[in-house]
Amino acid sequence: MTAATEGKTAPGAPRSQGSSPSAVLHGGERARRSRARYHTLWFWVFVGPFALGLGLFTYVPLLWSVGLSFLDAHNTVTPTHFVGFDNYVAVLSDSAFTGSLRTFLVFAAFIVPTTFVLSLALALMVNRMRVARTFFRSVFFLPTACSYVVAALIWKMSVFNGVRFGLANTVLGWFGADQIAWLSTTDPPWYWLVIVTVRLWLQVGFYMILFLAGFQRIDPVLYEAAAVDGARPGWQVLRHITLPQLRATSITVGLLLVINAFQAFDEFYNLLSNARGYPPYARPPLVYLYDTALGQGQNFGLGSAGAVILALIIAVVTVGQSWWFRLGKREE
Repeated sequence: MTAATEGKTAPGAPRSQGSSPSAVLHGGERARRSRARYHTLWFWVFVGPFALGLGLFTYVPLLWSVGLSFLDAHNTVTPTHFVGFDNYVAVLSDSAFTGSLRTFLVFAAFIVPTTFVLSLALALMVNRMRVARTFFRSVFFLPTACSYVVAALIWKMSVFNGVRFGLANTVLGWFGADQIAWLSTTDPPWYWLVIVTVRLWLQVGFYMILFLAGFQRIDPVLYEAAAVDGARPGWQVLRHITLPQLRATSITVGLLLVINAFQAFDEFYNLLSNARGYPPYARPPLVYLYDTALGQGQNFGLGSAGAVILALIIAVVTVGQSWWFRLGKREE
């Protein structure tokens, strides 16, 4: 065999050498594509049902609500009479809706700073513990798993029920104080104490966990350097190291508290709704929307317009807070 023909094989004969580089590359590409299709398949197997449920039960109702806000939807969710922005004008000119926004301001003035301070204080206390830290963290977080409806009914029927054998009035009786009708619509408005305490009991533990997570991101070297520089443990360390390092967490907690205050419904509805209506400053926006859309009038168009307005207000407030506190921006 000559050198010219050496290494050549007849057509159809098996190659004695390994596969060519191009064949190896094509085979590797096919294997990678096969693995990618496999991973994509299992991604949709796990995510698909949740994405489908999110679309059907969240985004479709949202779009349908926006559509209803431009229609005359009395006692029907399939209206045909287009009214444009009449529903929006009616909601904004309704004194009950503007009053519900004032109720939100009063409620937020109570609940936002109180929850912030208590959750931060609990986080500081639990974070400093050396014994049973996990136990106390679980105890304070446990109320978060309770339903707002159940908690409101417990507060109404057992703790602040206004009779002499209720827990709150029993404690007052030990000190010789008179009984109080906690949920009465007359002055003084003791019902605010009931509403604020049930909300605090339910949500302080959750925000405590957020602050505890923020503590884990603080470098211990900062505290060691502060001790070397002569900083006294307590207020000085809290003011100059802990709070500045918790800036992003604090802003996030503040945003969530304001949004949750907008969404207040269960405690107001279950504690204060009765045949005589709601007492002054005790009908937040969601209760107003519920009564408008699902009450006696069942005006779904008007309720949907109010829901869209409320969603826009929440979005504007959230974006405004984020911009004001420069959330997400690195400090120079």
